[in-house]
Amino acid sequence: MASKINTSFTLIPNQKHRRSNRRTSCYSKTLGSGFQPISTFGNFKALPLEIFQIILEYLSVKDISMLSMVSKAISHHIVNYISTSSGSKRLLLQDFHNLELPGRRQDSAMLEHYRSLGLLFKRCTLLLPTKERLKYIHKILTEVSCFKFSGCAAPMQCLGFTCYGMFLQTLTAGWDELECHRVYNFLCELTNLCRKMQMVVCSKPGSARKLELRIRLFCRNVLLDHWTHRSDSAFWLTQILKPWPMVNQARLLYIIFGPVSPQDGQVVWQKMIEEPTDEFSLKGLADAIKLLYDSGTKEWTADDVISLVDELSVVPHEWLLENNARLLMLTGNNICLTFMASKAVNGRAIELARFIVFLALVCEKELYCMDWTVKMMRRVCKVFSTPVERNNFLQNVANAFACVTMEMLQSIMSGDRDQDDRGFLNLFHLVHAQANFHKEVLYLTMNTPLST
Repeated sequence: MASKINTSFTLIPNQKHRRSNRRTSCYSKTLGSGFQPISTFGNFKALPLEIFQIILEYLSVKDISMLSMVSKAISHHIVNYISTSSGSKRLLLQDFHNLELPGRRQDSAMLEHYRSLGLLFKRCTLLLPTKERLKYIHKILTEVSCFKFSGCAAPMQCLGFTCYGMFLQTLTAGWDELECHRVYNFLCELTNLCRKMQMVVCSKPGSARKLELRIRLFCRNVLLDHWTHRSDSAFWLTQILKPWPMVNQARLLYIIFGPVSPQDGQVVWQKMIEEPTDEFSLKGLADAIKLLYDSGTKEWTADDVISLVDELSVVPHEWLLENNARLLMLTGNNICLTFMASKAVNGRAIELARFIVFLALVCEKELYCMDWTVKMMRRVCKVFSTPVERNNFLQNVANAFACVTMEMLQSIMSGDRDQDDRGFLNLFHLVHAQANFHKEVLYLTMNTPLST
């Protein structure tokens, strides 16, 4: 028995199908005979290129960056847009000197823009070899004069290098070391950086102050300061330092991280050799030394870092021992102890004894716990292989306190009034340092069980 057909719904007439077919046929003719139902350019394929670029004008850099990942065809058109005069003018903001907004909000906005731009370039050039990516990016960025090594007349008041560094950091994040090494070589060729470094390390310190300043700003703002992971910062600092002999590494380290004048930002070469300095002036150097020591790479052994510290302490001439002690304290226990142990095993016990005196002096001035210095001395005593060597070393420490006290007193007696005031204050701190040092030694001795 035949079942009844349910006629409660409306059947679509055949004519509807024909109209639909005609519409599809008409749409196909509009797009051309090569039309494919699924295009990598999507609905944008129906638009003239000029209209597509107008649409891009209304999108933020982040939105354009997201759009570039849709397909290779769209990414290609975005690359073409970046190369146009209107695209580059819109994307390559160059208002690096007009920083008038309060709280440096404009700085943050500019940096965020170039972070997003770096991500856009990273995505657009994803399929290109590293060499071709760098060539294309350089071709685009060459329009920005403040990105060039000597392109800005007022580099201290310019945000250009900082934005360039943010761009490069975003671009190269996640790249392997070989690719990053190519980036560094490319930048060196582009800026002639190695030649410029050679000029400053081979000339008298301070004779090329403007060049020293530009090297410092380029290395810090472009290559080093934007990384969140210490291993990345250590990699780029290694690229800068390792091609040079140790003595030149120390000079470069001082140029890049040493104290600068607050007026013009230029490197102050005499600060470490003329008078005791503050922690702020040494913090950059201490952080750089810690970065290399903690890198855990084969390029930097503990001996390498200690040798670098030794070389640094005579740049441009021998530092005041107080400044050297302050630097080593800022680097932390491990580096400081390794430095002291190195002197102990190399037969430099008298130098080590004087160094301990100035460790105590810095502790007294900065109100640090004096027991830290005593504990460091106790630990380094274990490096000496025989009791005789240990006893001689302890005698040297006692003698060093007496010698340094007499040296300060003689300096006061032979100096002018201003020097007398500073000298008396320094002597005052030293006497208190010696008293507190010996107090901690007595505490340590009396709290140790006596053998019968």
